[in-house]
Amino acid sequence: MPGEKTEKKSERVKISGKEFESKVTELAEKGMTSEKIGEALRQQGIHPREHGKISRILKEKGLYHSPEIKNIKEKLDRVGAHKGKNIQDKRARREHERIFSLLRKQKEYHKIA
Repeated sequence: MPGEKTEKKSERVKISGKEFESKVTELAEKGMTSEKIGEALRQQGIHPREHGKISRILKEKGLYHSPEIKNIKEKLDRVGAHKGKNIQDKRARREHERIFSLLRKQKEYHKIA
């Protein structure tokens, strides 16, 4: 029927705080941001609300990277590649400058060199 969800909600899995921290650090070492880690854990049936904030755990372990900065860097790489292939694209050149400026402002805000 229209409007019905075909997906079943996964069963909630009970794990200890230490196991939760180890799963979070394991996923962070694979290069996932805190948002992606939360999604992956929810798909496994583990809800982060029961164990604390993922970003706080990553900051304690020294693995936290701002997702905004990561996304801006990826966008800057894509636009830079386009700009390299299409030299006369003035709009792409302006967009590259705009995104670079945004990245610089975010780094300054998060106090990253």
